[in-house]
Amino acid sequence: MCHAPQLCVVLLTELLTPDRLVVPLAARDKRAAISELARHLVARGGGDFDQVLGAIEERESVLTTGIGFGVAIPHARSAAVKELTVVGGVSEAAVPFDSIDGEPVRLFFLIVGPDASAGLHVRILSRIARLVRRENVRQRLVDARTPDEFYRIL
Repeated sequence: MCHAPQLCVVLLTELLTPDRLVVPLAARDKRAAISELARHLVARGGGDFDQVLGAIEERESVLTTGIGFGVAIPHARSAAVKELTVVGGVSEAAVPFDSIDGEPVRLFFLIVGPDASAGLHVRILSRIARLVRRENVRQRLVDARTPDEFYRIL
């Protein structure tokens, strides 16, 4: 346990274990994709589904989390969860997402944590954004057919 959170190093592979990955996602639209990921997050990390989904949708209404290049990183803070939890997913079909570049999304990362995890939340968001900037990594993640394959690529 790290007692100085601002100094802790957290690896994506510690947070995005195969049981926290949905490959493939069944959803075919933005709301369904967020809902499917939120349900998976709550099933793995605990919390109230409606509160978690509400927090994510509220954040999404402010500004899209479709960051471009077929990637979305919906995220929110919610008192409904006890600790920061991350889940990921890959959709076989491109999902319309109102992304900043207008492109649909196939690669998803959902981050939800309590207010106390704000620093870690930002670091994880940044780490994911850096990872998916690399086209070869992004393509390999999109091509993953199982949670284990996705995890090995990470």
